[in-house]
Amino acid sequence: MAANNLTGERTQTRTFQELRCSPSLASGLQQQSIYLATVNIFLSVTALIGNSLILVALRKESSLHPPSKVLYLCLATTDLFVGLLSQPLYVTHWMSLVQEHWSLCRLAIDAVSMTGFTLCTVSLLTMAAISVDRLLALLLGLRYRQIVTLKRMYALVATFWVLSSLAGLCYMLDHRITIWYGQTTRIFGLVIPIASYTKIFRTLSHHEAQAQDHIQQQPSRAIQLNIAQYRKAVHSALWVQLALVVCYVPMSMVEIGTAFSKTYSSQLIVIRGIAVTLVFFNSTVNPFLYCWRISEVRLAIKQSIRQALRCPRC
Repeated sequence: MAANNLTGERTQTRTFQELRCSPSLASGLQQQSIYLATVNIFLSVTALIGNSLILVALRKESSLHPPSKVLYLCLATTDLFVGLLSQPLYVTHWMSLVQEHWSLCRLAIDAVSMTGFTLCTVSLLTMAAISVDRLLALLLGLRYRQIVTLKRMYALVATFWVLSSLAGLCYMLDHRITIWYGQTTRIFGLVIPIASYTKIFRTLSHHEAQAQDHIQQQPSRAIQLNIAQYRKAVHSALWVQLALVVCYVPMSMVEIGTAFSKTYSSQLIVIRGIAVTLVFFNSTVNPFLYCWRISEVRLAIKQSIRQALRCPRC
């Protein structure tokens, strides 16, 4: 595979982002490009179908607290748009490499960068908000429904979308703003969930220890059921969080390696392509996690599918 050593002035004038769509590095990657395009086409379809079903199921599902449901609706919406926008654009990028259409390649890369950045940062912020929401439900008790309202949650989600969209648009004007926002979002998306879930499990363990010390004061069956439901909700959110981390970490490692690398090769383009595909794969995994961990969503999806199959016009 071709390699390109960039030092001095060339490093400043020609970035890896530009070289990804240049004959010096990208030529000769037709076979790898076809493989990656095929995988992304499949993942795009599964993300569209899966998250469409999840959105329908979440709207029907009534056991979730409405503000909490807004966060899951937001996450499913970002995953839907990944399959609808980012992955088709990414397929265009790889097919442009097959055809050696370099101008189209650059346009596709810029579009993927803007849409993918916006959607991924919204997902990271939403997952952080879900962890905080679960923590507040534990700490606030009866005050939770008074403080965490539907109006406030809509305002929070709207803020995520506006800030991330503006940062994504800045990609074409000043990369530094986009990079700064992305790095900040990643830190929040990692530190806040870790702190929240650590506090949640420590608090639950403390409550269990107190219950054992005062065994004569047995909690009522209703309270035990609420604790069980809360644990189930926390574990469901944690599985989604872990899936996001697994899918996003390789991309972060590739970006760190690229930043410190002085020699770029066509192999790096393929490695980065696999890492980006893994990030997009998270949008396909999430619907399966919802069905697996949230029985109400699973039942709502089954009901929707049965209704669609029974439709005489289908």
